[in-house]
Amino acid sequence: MAEPKGFNVKKQYGFTTIAVLCFLLLYTPIILLVLYSFNAGTSIAIWEGFSWRWYVSAWDNEQVKAAALRSLWLAIVASAVATSVAVLAALATTRRAPYKGQTLVFAIINQPLMVPEIVTAVALLIFFALIKNYTGYTGGAYLFVAHSAFCVPFAYMPIRARLQGMDLTLEQAASDLYGTPLRVFRKVTLPLLWPGILAGAMLAFVISLDDVVITEFVKAAGQDTLPTYMLGQLRRVVTPEVNAISTVLLAISVTMVIVYFILNQRKN
Repeated sequence: MAEPKGFNVKKQYGFTTIAVLCFLLLYTPIILLVLYSFNAGTSIAIWEGFSWRWYVSAWDNEQVKAAALRSLWLAIVASAVATSVAVLAALATTRRAPYKGQTLVFAIINQPLMVPEIVTAVALLIFFALIKNYTGYTGGAYLFVAHSAFCVPFAYMPIRARLQGMDLTLEQAASDLYGTPLRVFRKVTLPLLWPGILAGAMLAFVISLDDVVITEFVKAAGQDTLPTYMLGQLRRVVTPEVNAISTVLLAISVTMVIVYFILNQRKN
C-alpha cells in the first residue's frame, strides 16, 4: 500500500504563478520609481535620458534639507525613547509570573497597532490641542512625544520575542552567585538581548522616519518632515525630484537592514 504523500505547497496548482504575480506587483512600482529618479526630463512617466539632475536638485533644495534633518532627528529621538520604554515593558511582562490583567497590559502596550492610525492621530490632535490652550506652547516637542508613543509597540515586539526565547538559567545562575538585579541585567540579560534591542530600535526608526498620518495631524506650521513635504509636493507639481528623495529613503532602509544582519551574524 502506497504511503500518502505529504502536503507540499510548492506543488500546488497555480502557486508559482500567484507568487510571481505578487512579487511583480510589489516590486515593479519600486523599480520604476528608482528608474525614473534618473530621468533627464520633468515627466515621471516619459523617459528622456539618464541624468543626476533631480538628485542635485534635491540636494540644493533648502526645504528638502530642513525637512530631512528634522525627520532624522525626530526618528533618532523617537526610536531611542521608544526602545528604552519597550525594554522596560518587555522585562515587566516576561520576567515575572503570569498575573491577573496581563492580557489588558498587552492590549494597552500594543494599542497603536490595533487602532487605525487615523484614530490615534485625531486623539493626539485633541489631546495636544488641550495642552496648547493651557500652556501656549506650540513647539516641536509634540512631534517627539507622538512619534515616541506610536513607535513603542513596534520596538516592543522584537524585544519581547527575544526575551521569551532566552535561556533563563543564565540569569538564575548569576542571581545565585549573588549578582544584584542591575548587575545581572548589565552583564547577562543586556548582552543576550542586544540583537532584539537593535531590531526594535531600527524598526522604530523606520516607522518614525516615514510616518505621515500622525505627523500631518500633530505638526505645526513650519514643522514639515520629509514625508509630509513630499506629500505637499504631490499636491502641486510632481517631478522626478520626489522619485529621487524616495530612492534615497529606500537606500537608507535597505542599508539599515543589511547592517542589522551583519551585526546580528557577528553577535551570534
